[in-house]
Amino acid sequence: MNIAAKALENFEKITAKKMPAIEPVSKGHRACQGCGEVLAMRLAAKAVGESLIAVSATGCMEIISSPYPQTAWECPWIHVAFENAAAVASGVEAGRKALIRKGRIKDDGAKVVAFAGDGGTADIGLQALSGALERGHDFTYICLDNEAYMNTGIQRSSSTPYGAMTTTSPPGKKSKGQVTWKKNMPMIAAAHNVPYVATASPAWHLDLMNKVKKAVTVPGPAYVHIFAPCPTGWRCAPEAALQTARQVVECRMFPLYEVIDGRFVLTKDIKKPILVEEYFKAQRRFRHLGPEDIAYIQKRVDADWERLLALVKATNPDAAEEAKEG
Repeated sequence: MNIAAKALENFEKITAKKMPAIEPVSKGHRACQGCGEVLAMRLAAKAVGESLIAVSATGCMEIISSPYPQTAWECPWIHVAFENAAAVASGVEAGRKALIRKGRIKDDGAKVVAFAGDGGTADIGLQALSGALERGHDFTYICLDNEAYMNTGIQRSSSTPYGAMTTTSPPGKKSKGQVTWKKNMPMIAAAHNVPYVATASPAWHLDLMNKVKKAVTVPGPAYVHIFAPCPTGWRCAPEAALQTARQVVECRMFPLYEVIDGRFVLTKDIKKPILVEEYFKAQRRFRHLGPEDIAYIQKRVDADWERLLALVKATNPDAAEEAKEG
């Protein structure tokens, strides 16, 4: 069933000249200098606009946007536990559907969007997310991935990349830092056969916003995984946040693509990639890695890219013509 494709037939893209004016996430939040996560969240919320109902898991973005008695949210917003953003979002969606059916409220086209970090998504929230996707609720789930539990002290998560230093994966004589590979959450979401899945980076802001807009346009569950640079946790300069958000895509470590009704489409085809080593340079969390370690990571990144290309080719033979520069 081409649920997403049908819903997106007359999709109107957000462009630099047609930028939404509404800001559901206002200025005045308390994020760290250079925070790429709050930028990603602002862009995502802006893409949804005035129809946004936000469900926010415990984490950096909840903490910095809602210090009592202030709030940076100018839309309906609910703070939930670390692990149950998807469950609460599905409950909000189901509750609204019941109230509309009973004539208690009007169908105003509101869009339920859950926001959570990588820990609340790939780790303790995975069960709730899987259940909500499997049940087919009409909501969008956005993972803001800064690759560790930053809010509680930079502890590793299953989204922390191999070799990275965190407070719970410190490098030493017998360890190179994080010893497992980053969990591939977009592929896990896609395995639920939901209508729409996408990856995004704030370095390509229009691509990010249009993917979020597509996600809320498509009926049924949608998942958007956004790379969210964290200068504080990654030990890089605040002004380097967008540089890292760009280079992680340019080295093919975080590819940008969509899965539309099971069809994989590259949205940023990197013809001439930079080396992983170049991406690592600005971040002290990788400074302990030697040439052999980096070569090992590079080999894995190259292999993962080839696997993605194989999926693109298998599910969409004409994808090469559709791939664009973002």
